[in-house]
Amino acid sequence: MDPKTKVVIAGGGTAGWLSAYSLVARLGKVLDITLVESDQIGTVGVGEATIPTMRTFHRLIGIEEREFMSATQATFKLGIMFDNWGQQNDSYFHSFGEIGQRSWMAEFHEFWMEAKAQGFGGSLEDYCLELKAAKANKFATQAGKKSVNFAYHIDATAYAAYLRTKSEAAGVKRKEGIIKQVQKNETGHITSLMLNNGDKISGDFFIDCTGFRGLLIGEHLDVEYEDWSHFLAADRAIAVQTQAVEAPRPYTRTIAHRAGWQWRIPLQNRVGNGIVYSSKFLSDDEARSILMGNLTGQPITEPKQLRFTTGRRKKAWHKNCVAIGLSSGFLEPLESTSIHLVTTALLRLMKLFPFGGNTALLAEQYNREAQLELETIRDFIILHYHLTQRDDSPFWNHYRTMAIPDSLAHRMAIFRENGYVWPDDVGLFRVDSWVQVMMGQGLMPEQHHKGSRVLPTEGLKEQLTALRTMVENSVSQLPEHADFIKKYCPAQEV
Repeated sequence: MDPKTKVVIAGGGTAGWLSAYSLVARLGKVLDITLVESDQIGTVGVGEATIPTMRTFHRLIGIEEREFMSATQATFKLGIMFDNWGQQNDSYFHSFGEIGQRSWMAEFHEFWMEAKAQGFGGSLEDYCLELKAAKANKFATQAGKKSVNFAYHIDATAYAAYLRTKSEAAGVKRKEGIIKQVQKNETGHITSLMLNNGDKISGDFFIDCTGFRGLLIGEHLDVEYEDWSHFLAADRAIAVQTQAVEAPRPYTRTIAHRAGWQWRIPLQNRVGNGIVYSSKFLSDDEARSILMGNLTGQPITEPKQLRFTTGRRKKAWHKNCVAIGLSSGFLEPLESTSIHLVTTALLRLMKLFPFGGNTALLAEQYNREAQLELETIRDFIILHYHLTQRDDSPFWNHYRTMAIPDSLAHRMAIFRENGYVWPDDVGLFRVDSWVQVMMGQGLMPEQHHKGSRVLPTEGLKEQLTALRTMVENSVSQLPEHADFIKKYCPAQEV
């Protein structure tokens, strides 16, 4: 048999240890995996909200849900509550659930718009189980025969520690040390990492999980970083943890302020808080004051300052190195896509893994897919900022009036004129996601598909009433979110 391919992962944290465990779980028989990290170098680890794709990935690599949730003080997440985004003092919900019932010719929101035009139909929110359950603070993995679509709120530091334990038990070798030198051959490929303790870690393929620094991909392979701050101005964040003063709610809150937004992520044992903002419109002291003045519990950590530039590496895979996580690019956490981007990068890598020979075409395909994915998510995040009526600060005036990517402008225009929506190019944000954000921030179609008139008025009334009643009955039978957690996945004693 051929010798195992030697994979060296530079950096730990969520990206590093998720890479290690994923590769050893699925390709451990053909890979020899070493992870290099230093206890002297901290990780971002501010706490994470996730999206439902994480559940599918966990099943792929064999992570048991209850065990993982208990180890990471996790709670459930059914969506995101957006406050003050379209206008001050308004609110809407982006849920993970399906709204109403799908039709091949016209989407459900168009049938609902027809009902509203005829004077009935209620709120669009009435037709989504996950949304109504979130607002009622209820949760279960099943609602009768229907599977609930959910994600998690997790402690990112605990998650990395959990993955490290599983990785080492499965055969991943951990090397403690700071990388002092990166050795390359005459073709520019990396051959080994030299550590401050004198250890030499040789490898065939290297994964850069060194965070914003991009030690391998940027500093030593000279891959340029494409700056997207002209589209997404935020370049700062401050994070702080607080005591929990209420039962955890099954959703993330994002509260817009005059020059950014604040997150609130409830775990079993505490609450993660933070503010994302642009230094062009708000000083660090002002941002800290806004954040600390809008906490709902006593701080239990000192505020942690983060600086970043939104954008991406022009190549995520170059020569024999691939960047995963923050080293490959960064999109602010507005739609909780950070861990998702790690998992999709790992899926892509496992499918295209270079087992020798000429791997240039594999890298080219990887980079093409990675670029499309990041640009698609970028457009969805821009939508939240640009689609606003707020004019109370230079920050919101900037976003409301700025030029946006043609792809997003086209999507907004066709929805405004005709009510038509389609899933994004990478299948992440569904029709319902686009509808909830666009309508939630005040963009209502001028007309809708007339296929919604195929049903006579009484038939449409009957079907909508049945759907609303089903949602109401299902939510009424769900337990309280906190009660379900206590039985299903109580946090381990720390």
